[in-house]
Amino acid sequence: MGAKIGNRAVLLGGSIAALFAARALAEGYEEVVLVDRDELVGVREVRRGAPQGRHINGLLARGSRAMEEMFPEITAELVRDGCPLTDLAGTVRWYFNGVPLQQTRAGLTNVAARRPLMEAHVRERVQAYENVTFMEKHDVLGLVTNDDNSRVIGARVQPRDTEGEEIVLDADLVIDATGRGSRSPVWLTELGYGRVQEDGAKIGLGYASRHYVLKSDPFGKDHSIIVVASPDRPRGAIFTKTDHGTVELTTYGILGDHPPTDPEGFTAFVKTLAAPEIYESIVDAKAIDDPALYKFPTTLRRRYEKFNRFPEGFLIIGDAVCTPNPVFAQAQTLAALEALALLKHMRSGKAPSSLEFMREVGQIIDPAWEMTRGIDLSFPGVEGERSRKLKMMQAYMTRVIIAATQDATVTEAFMRAAGLVDQPQALMKPGLMMRVMRTSNRVLAAAKG
Repeated sequence: MGAKIGNRAVLLGGSIAALFAARALAEGYEEVVLVDRDELVGVREVRRGAPQGRHINGLLARGSRAMEEMFPEITAELVRDGCPLTDLAGTVRWYFNGVPLQQTRAGLTNVAARRPLMEAHVRERVQAYENVTFMEKHDVLGLVTNDDNSRVIGARVQPRDTEGEEIVLDADLVIDATGRGSRSPVWLTELGYGRVQEDGAKIGLGYASRHYVLKSDPFGKDHSIIVVASPDRPRGAIFTKTDHGTVELTTYGILGDHPPTDPEGFTAFVKTLAAPEIYESIVDAKAIDDPALYKFPTTLRRRYEKFNRFPEGFLIIGDAVCTPNPVFAQAQTLAALEALALLKHMRSGKAPSSLEFMREVGQIIDPAWEMTRGIDLSFPGVEGERSRKLKMMQAYMTRVIIAATQDATVTEAFMRAAGLVDQPQALMKPGLMMRVMRTSNRVLAAAKG
């Protein structure tokens, strides 16, 4: 490593997004301090500050590659710790509109690990950096700025569960990675930067999760079975093998149609899914826990990239900027890509301009946001503008899905885009479009008899 670009960087939050960012900052600052309200070091189970840790979380193929780039051999570590490897196009049994897609091994791999276990492995890697410190069990109170509020020069924190006094952490760089509940919109308004524009849609999502030890094997050669909700079939599920011989089931419903949390009601909800093998395998399985429900009323994107000015020495990343529909598992991958962008700046030997970096973050988010926004708005009950361009995209994506039920090449192209390995525009290549239209026309003609 070369000369450092600053003395201290402070990360607000202890999530996976903060850990990825800490990895990047460790190359650029003499000291990196990560502040969180929870106990972190040595924790391998669900944290109070991350209740969604009881539910399925994961990295898409691009996120898995980014994590490996930041932490070489971490994938092998997770496999040694009992986590199976999956291929998004080859070992996942996808159901769209009740019909399975054709499968093909495409190298779109990720690790099927429960969120607390993956977080623990990443945290242990970050702990190995001598210049990273974990400031556990501390609340974040606010920012410290210079006289004209043009630069953030620190953060105010306070110990939890004690009468400890407020602590001011001087910093060359402060990063907010506190998640969807981030106070940055309020802080920036108070500092005179105005209100951030917020986009999103009321999707009324609710998902419930349960873990099992199965008596039968519904997977065969596959690692996961995923049922994607659609307007005609508005219930879905992710059913996957995970670490140490257990399986994880998250089932969900859109627009208020949420799974019950009593065991009988939960199982009955699963019975209505398009993949009958899920119900057949859990009905006599050993349940490890009771169903836990998590409600996600709206997607949210804060458009910091549209600010005309932004305080230097301050960045915002992860769910604090964007929380897309969690069904599509984009959040952790976006956080990993944002951390890679930050790492690039660290290796350049110069701290990023805050506004320029927020615009980079916006560019990272754009493709994922537009893809899932189009899917959310395919449900008639979800409010939002449906432009002609969006309707054309939705119509074409319907054809892509139909073609993928017959053509594994189309499945691979679709999953490369869904896994954020390729840009969505890759689905518009002339040769692929011809293949999609030819195959989907054949399927539709056969359906008409």
